[in-house]
Amino acid sequence: MFLHKHPYPPFIPETATKLIVGTLPPPRFTTGDLLERDVNFCYGSCYNSLWLYIDKIHDLKLKYDNSEEAIEERKRFLIRHGIGICDIVESAERDKIDASDLGMKNIILRDIIGYLKQYPNLDTLLFIGGNSKNGPEYFFRKHIKDYGIKLELIEKATPRVHEFQIDNARTVRTVSLTSSSGAANISIGSNPEYKKLKAENPNYTTFDFRVRQYSSWL
Repeated sequence: MFLHKHPYPPFIPETATKLIVGTLPPPRFTTGDLLERDVNFCYGSCYNSLWLYIDKIHDLKLKYDNSEEAIEERKRFLIRHGIGICDIVESAERDKIDASDLGMKNIILRDIIGYLKQYPNLDTLLFIGGNSKNGPEYFFRKHIKDYGIKLELIEKATPRVHEFQIDNARTVRTVSLTSSSGAANISIGSNPEYKKLKAENPNYTTFDFRVRQYSSWL
């Protein structure tokens, strides 16, 4: 049995208004066995393209390696744009050592609502993935039951948008973005909007689709 613990504490600047919420980085980030192009920071896997999308949107020219400078580049971007990162899974057990969300069991969640109360400027949660089993929205829905909180659907189309209230006084929005992992390319291929854009431009890719979607929120 492998205990898959999140290797990074939440990174939340005091001025953050948005919070990126995923699940867990691949197990090699817990064990420290990084690949050459991995960055030792949230979403640093060379197989996860979140920072590639952000890089493209903002023309950052980021480094993709194990250096401290690569980490600091990402932190500076997040601070400058008022964005935090707090994945919802603190730890999970795995029979097989891989990055599959479905392979997680005996899962311990982080207190996202607690962090929202601690950082009053936060008004938007950006789920990197949707409501499929063991995805960030799926876990968040389980988490908020303990607080008696319910999500109100605002926008049904992808990216799906909900709102909820904290202490009946503060409205927080959730946005379920298409996952930045390669596994989500299959679902993108069946997305009607993607099909339409692909038909208009045969060179249009799943990368282009995510950049277009993410640019509205990041």
